[in-house]
Amino acid sequence: MHTERSEGTQESQPSPPFTHHVYTLLTPGEQERVDAAARGCFATIHRDSLDQVLADLRSRSATAILLSVARIQQGPPQQAATMARVVREFPRIPAVALLTGVESKPTQTLFTMGQQGVRALVDVRDPTGWRDLRALLVRQETGAIEAEAMRQLRELLPNARPECLRFLDTLFLVSPRLTTIRQLAGRLHLHPTTFMSRFTRLGLPTPKRYLAYARLVRAASRLENPGASITQVAFQLDFSSPQSFSRHVQSVLGMSAATFRRRYTGHSMLREMITELVLPYRDALPLLDPFSSQPQWMVAAVSSREGRTNRQHQPVTPMARSQAEPWPPRGAATALPVTARRRRASRPPRPSLPRAA
Repeated sequence: MHTERSEGTQESQPSPPFTHHVYTLLTPGEQERVDAAARGCFATIHRDSLDQVLADLRSRSATAILLSVARIQQGPPQQAATMARVVREFPRIPAVALLTGVESKPTQTLFTMGQQGVRALVDVRDPTGWRDLRALLVRQETGAIEAEAMRQLRELLPNARPECLRFLDTLFLVSPRLTTIRQLAGRLHLHPTTFMSRFTRLGLPTPKRYLAYARLVRAASRLENPGASITQVAFQLDFSSPQSFSRHVQSVLGMSAATFRRRYTGHSMLREMITELVLPYRDALPLLDPFSSQPQWMVAAVSSREGRTNRQHQPVTPMARSQAEPWPPRGAATALPVTARRRRASRPPRPSLPRAA
């Protein structure tokens, strides 16, 4: 599990790349209980106000928002407007109310939260409520676009080699900040040239194209939230600037970033990827195995190194020593052959140039 506090301290090891984050607004006692329930299931990031949650959602993706009924009761009245703004700007990220029993007369607070768009409630006053909370958040995570992409690709390629499925899964499991084929090949412990040659031999599109489409699937999914701007999504996906993101969309799909946002959702962009890169290659793609053998340069280097090692351990015979020693021996005085000495002696002397007065 990965837990963060509002001051940014990290309490434990990070979660796997596929695990998304759950932003919370909880009391200190509820934070500890939620952390215990989250262990091995989802990651929590605790914040002290809804303004902090809203700022985080604009810079980082999330699976859900967990709001304590007790904490909402304790907050200022203007907090309701901020809650409505969070729900309105990020409708694809569900807001969940948490009822723990420390609240006094929670009915009115629950009614207010419902008016602001909070549609889910988990009551953990009963021990089974924690199981319901885990099931709800895991269901949200498995419905994410990454999980949906891997599920659809496996259904379309039932006979694909495990190595092919591993590559396709990696496109959606790695961090969105992984942007180049060199980085992807390094993640898979492959040489970039060898990695790309595996696709060329089967007549497949380049791995760079697969990676580009996978990044656009993630971008389209994040742009479904009205509160996420093109600039924010570009930086989330590690583009150097919004203009760089626009050039990327133009080069892959031939349209502007604004048109891309209007035309595609995460699921429709996934269908576009399947149409362009999977269905036309249903015969060749299942045979893909980027991990099958070492590249030839590596094999040659290992053979050469082994050959040198074997020669070093072989006994040196007088014949081998005489063949290995240079001739003439180092340090020995060398003389020109007789023919060369005669040719040099027969050359006429060079005329001397007259000196200037």
